Amino acid sequence: LKETSGDIEEAVTFLRKKGLAKADKKADRETSEGTVSTYIHPGNKIGVMAQVLCETDFVANTPDFQQLSRDICMHIAASKPRFVSRDEVTEDVLEKEKEIYAAQARDSGKPEKIIDKIVLGKMDKFYEENCLLEQKFIKDSDCTIQELIKQKIATLGENILVGNFCRFEIGN
Repeated sequence: LKETSGDIEEAVTFLRKKGLAKADKKADRETSEGTVSTYIHPGNKIGVMAQVLCETDFVANTPDFQQLSRDICMHIAASKPRFVSRDEVTEDVLEKEKEIYAAQARDSGKPEKIIDKIVLGKMDKFYEENCLLEQKFIKDSDCTIQELIKQKIATLGENILVGNFCRFEIGN
């Protein structure tokens, strides 16, 4: 409260920023522990297995970490990401998407000089829809999965990563 001259709302914002700054400092630390979490959607038609990593087995066994892992699995079941992050998207996929978006813009009569900007905007949308870390969290659309993980890093005091995941679906 001293830092914000007694303003409670500003104090909350200040503390949240400070916590996220701590999370950024921990991002380079090694994650050799964690858990493989699973989620089977009611009806047994959708299943997810995800590798969520942290630094120690102590944190891996905490209820907060276990809940985060389960929430990530449920999110994957509902949102169908194809990749963990932008870094996993191959050049082939990127080029194919860019070609499709450019062709759509040309077919709709857009001037050639703005097509590159249209493609860039559509690629940002592609990442938001297909990369887990950039998707809006299904339980709280005010934050992305990456932001959710950063909040847990600030709370638990360790680096946390999603290593990999696999989503199965019957009938689609």
